[in-house]
Amino acid sequence: MSFPIVHHPAYCATLPDGHRFPMDKFRAVAEILRADGDLLNGTFFKPRVAPFEWLALAHDPAYVDAVLDCRVPDRIARDIGFPMKPDVALRARCATAGTVLTGYLALSYGMAANTAGGSHHARRKQGAGFCVFNDVAVAIRVMQADGVIDRALVIDLDVHQGDGTAEIFTGDPSVFTLSLHAEKNYPMQKVPSSLDVALPDGLDDEGYLEALAPAMEKAFSAGPFDIVFFNAGVDPWEGDRLGRLSLTREGLLRRNRIVIDRVRRQGLPIAGVLGGGYSTDISELAERHAGLHRTMAQALRQEGRSSAAKQSQLIRF
Repeated sequence: MSFPIVHHPAYCATLPDGHRFPMDKFRAVAEILRADGDLLNGTFFKPRVAPFEWLALAHDPAYVDAVLDCRVPDRIARDIGFPMKPDVALRARCATAGTVLTGYLALSYGMAANTAGGSHHARRKQGAGFCVFNDVAVAIRVMQADGVIDRALVIDLDVHQGDGTAEIFTGDPSVFTLSLHAEKNYPMQKVPSSLDVALPDGLDDEGYLEALAPAMEKAFSAGPFDIVFFNAGVDPWEGDRLGRLSLTREGLLRRNRIVIDRVRRQGLPIAGVLGGGYSTDISELAERHAGLHRTMAQALRQEGRSSAAKQSQLIRF
């Protein structure tokens, strides 16, 4: 069984040799999904380029203008970690639009996933931490402005705290932000989410999952919600270059399945975004990220088998 997957070739921009950010992972994830016929039924959904009006719903218009015109001050460019040039700006706009499209597809199909997104360090007035625009925040604001959703839940399981998302939605009861992250990792100055769960260095699969379950229950108790955005960062993995936790590959997949199953039991659409993941081995990293899409497909197959079994029982009786 398949579900909508969003991708754009512009998700990959050119960075200087030796740059820490593994930009080629987005291309590699798309290649993995193309090769797996069970995951990608036909082709990717391709987003448009995000217009200024969308971006300015979550970001200061002056900052949006500066990015689009490639005149971001050097200080802010250093905070972001990217040279602010046309293909980097285009990449940020396309990845953001991809998450907007993912949100709308999730409303229509029940679940959808981007092959990028999760730029949760971008705040209202500037980007930071390899994040130019906060794609999830923009998507929520666009969907609210269009009147298709009222309230949203953000489940952010990147190893780094979602400070930008928290800052953009501070004081806004229409968005609940949950962040499960390594306490001592970047950013050093956290911005309070609706619910933060700060984890100790070296936490393993079982400790992580024990912390996740009650956190999700607290988040859902703040509902009702119309949609869930799931930041499925894979940097909690024990071998990640920028992580401080010790989840196994199997632990990441279990985490994904717990989130997806819980959201589906709630009867809510779920929009998945990649989040962080850092490695010099792009193939290994892309396989880690593709776990989001594979877990979504597995959940659909399981739901299909359960539905078929129920229909069979009805026929017999």
